[in-house]
Amino acid sequence: MINTLLIGGKGNIGAGLRTYLPQLNDEYQITSVDLPGSPDKATHPDAQRTFVDMDISANDDGLRELLKDRDLVVYLARKDPLSDMNAMTDQVFRAVMDVCPESIVVASSSVHAMSAAYFPFDKEPYSTIAARRFKEVDPWPDPLPASHGPWPRNDYGIEKCYVEAWCARLAVEGQNAVAARWGGINHLNTMTDEVAYFSVWCHQEDAARFVDACYRTSQAGKLRSGAHYYVISNNTHNIFDIETPKREIGYAPTHDAELFYK
Repeated sequence: MINTLLIGGKGNIGAGLRTYLPQLNDEYQITSVDLPGSPDKATHPDAQRTFVDMDISANDDGLRELLKDRDLVVYLARKDPLSDMNAMTDQVFRAVMDVCPESIVVASSSVHAMSAAYFPFDKEPYSTIAARRFKEVDPWPDPLPASHGPWPRNDYGIEKCYVEAWCARLAVEGQNAVAARWGGINHLNTMTDEVAYFSVWCHQEDAARFVDACYRTSQAGKLRSGAHYYVISNNTHNIFDIETPKREIGYAPTHDAELFYK
C-alpha cells in the first residue's frame, strides 16, 4: 500500500490524482483533506473518495494526525491573501518535517512561478505562438528551462516561489520533496479560453503520471530532491522544458492539446 495524503484533494488536480493514480498502481490508497463543503471535481465513478473535512489552518493537531505513517504527501491547497497562504505553507511543511520525515512531498508550484518570462504573451515569439500563427515562428524558441529559478509577476506566482523554497529546504534536511510547476489542469480535461492554453495544458492523467514518477524515483533512491519541474502534457506547441523531468524521473506524458484543434 502507498499511503497517500492529498492536502486539498477535491479540486482540479486532486480529483485527477484520485482518479488516475490508482489506475497506474492499485497500491495507491488515498485520503483527501479539504475544507468542509468543498465541491468534489472528480467526474470518474472510480475516483477514490476517502475524505476528511477539515480546515487545516485552524487545526494543526488534526493535520499532524493525518500525516502519520504517510508514504506520499501531495500539497495542493491554497488560500488568499498571500500572507495567509504562506502561513499555511509554513504550517504544512513544518508538520511534514516533524511527523513523516520519511515521506516524499510533491507540492504545488505552477508555470506562473515563471510567468514574467512569457506572460502576458505580448512579446515575441510568444505573442505569435498565442495567436497560433505557428508557421511564422522560425526558429521555435528554446523551451523555458526547468532549471531556471522563479520569475513571478504577481502574488500567485510569489506564493508558488515560496513553496519551491520550502521544497529546497526539505532537501537540505534530507527529505525528498519536489515542486510541481503545474500547467493548466481542469476537471473536464478540455481547452479553455485562457490565452495560449494549448501550450500550458496538462491532462489530469499526465499530472498523475508525474506524481507517480516522483514516487517511483524516490523509492529507487534517485530523486533529485528540491527540484522543480514543469508538469505539462506532451503538447505539440509546448514552450516549457519537459525533457528534464522525462530524463530525470521518467515522466511520460501521453496527451496532446492539439487533439482539440483537429
